[in-house]
Amino acid sequence: QVQLVESGGGSVQAGGSLKLSCAASIYIICEMGWYRQAPGKERELVSTITNAGTTVYANTVKGRFTISRDRGKRMLFLQMDNLKTEDTAVYYCAACRTGDSTFRNWGQGTQVTVST
Repeated sequence: QVQLVESGGGSVQAGGSLKLSCAASIYIICEMGWYRQAPGKERELVSTITNAGTTVYANTVKGRFTISRDRGKRMLFLQMDNLKTEDTAVYYCAACRTGDSTFRNWGQGTQVTVST
């Protein structure tokens, strides 16, 4: 079982930037990703990255967010620029898909609040 711990959340004004980090307890070679859940909404995909570095982004964040990973340091990152109020959510780190393509390991989440 992989332990994932997110950090870097906080409050920022619209147009600002934040960088989220996710520290894994062990070396990971499988796909990792970021999800988010806004109040009253279902959890949604933000971005994923494979071990080879192939990335996927939700249309709502494409061009504003950048996912990256440092496998040697067991870290996953999400650089968020030009933040919008609709980006307000709890952001979760995830790792390693199961057979039905859902992620098996999840962090506890970090709050991101974007205000006008």
